[in-house]
Amino acid sequence: MKVTDIKTFAVDCFRTNWVFVKVYTDEGVTGVGEATLEYKEKALFGAIEHIKEYLVGKNPLDIEKHYHDIYRDAYWRGGAVLMSALSAVEMALWDILGKHLNVPVYQLLGGKVNDRCRIYVNGWFAGAKEPEEFGAKAAEAVKRGVTAMKWDPFGKNYLQISNKELDKALRCIAAVREAVGDEVDLLIEAHGRFDVPTGIKIAKEIEQFKPMLLEEPVPPNNIEALEAVRAKSPVAISAGERLYTRYDYNELFRRRAADYIQPDVSHAGGIMELKKIAAMAEAHYIPFAPHNPSGPVANAATLQLAACCPNFCILEIMYSDVEWRKDVTDEHLVYEDGHILIPDRPGLGIEINEEACLAHPYQVHTLRHYTGALTDIRPAKTAFYF
Repeated sequence: MKVTDIKTFAVDCFRTNWVFVKVYTDEGVTGVGEATLEYKEKALFGAIEHIKEYLVGKNPLDIEKHYHDIYRDAYWRGGAVLMSALSAVEMALWDILGKHLNVPVYQLLGGKVNDRCRIYVNGWFAGAKEPEEFGAKAAEAVKRGVTAMKWDPFGKNYLQISNKELDKALRCIAAVREAVGDEVDLLIEAHGRFDVPTGIKIAKEIEQFKPMLLEEPVPPNNIEALEAVRAKSPVAISAGERLYTRYDYNELFRRRAADYIQPDVSHAGGIMELKKIAAMAEAHYIPFAPHNPSGPVANAATLQLAACCPNFCILEIMYSDVEWRKDVTDEHLVYEDGHILIPDRPGLGIEINEEACLAHPYQVHTLRHYTGALTDIRPAKTAFYF
């Protein structure tokens, strides 16, 4: 079997663009992956073209070799663009191997540990601005069976936060906690906003609400800063969505700078690299809670990892999505009691519809995190897909 082509599909999904990659072979077996990078797609397209130059004509089943050689021969190793391109292609190669052998990818990685995975929802708060609006939307989510939810209550603040703005954030968390009760887990997102003393202050202030974790309290560039916050935080700290490869994670583990790790299958090297990162975390008794706010192909790949990693804890998933999500793939998710069942179809268990992808072409979207528009995450019309 030889690789004959690689195509990239950028699909507008309102807040960003999904980037799907499809690898074709001379035996008619194809594989799909996802490289959704959020806002730097044009650089990503070029990186995928460079990988195509390497991979066409080679056996797609030699996954470890191709990953190693592409990573090594980039010379300027790592980083979001190169690693996202490599991650998507790596996913697609696993999809091809699974289809070739007629088994799900998790079977190739040691088989099932979990038949289903617990989820927490992101995006449930779309359109909310005031604390009471967050509370009302949280109550709606719980009625749909949600048992864990995440959001960023910190507006457009960066590095520091005023007492007035912090008070509003705390009132927002209080409104959600009151709306959902004590049995629902709350995950507080900081998007790498704050400096060390502010991160510590926030961690102490939110302890009263019994959050499951505080995510990425400081920017991702300095593991020592994360370690400093965790050392004085009374709540669990999570991080890792902006770390790439096991080499980046090695320093986080050495310093014990996080209580939960959140690598993203679309950015940290793909399926095998996340399996290796999860195994390193397992040796440190750190739960594996993958970052997963992207599209249906990344979700399918991450479900394969949830199936086969013993230290898997909880999976991020979007609460709703653009109406055409159902058109661009044949995704079928089964939701039960706050969990998603692990699918058993060969490969990643998902196919993209190329025509539907082309019907929603790339659109320019920009980062909302520091503009005050963070909750403008969904269009007026959305659809539930689980």
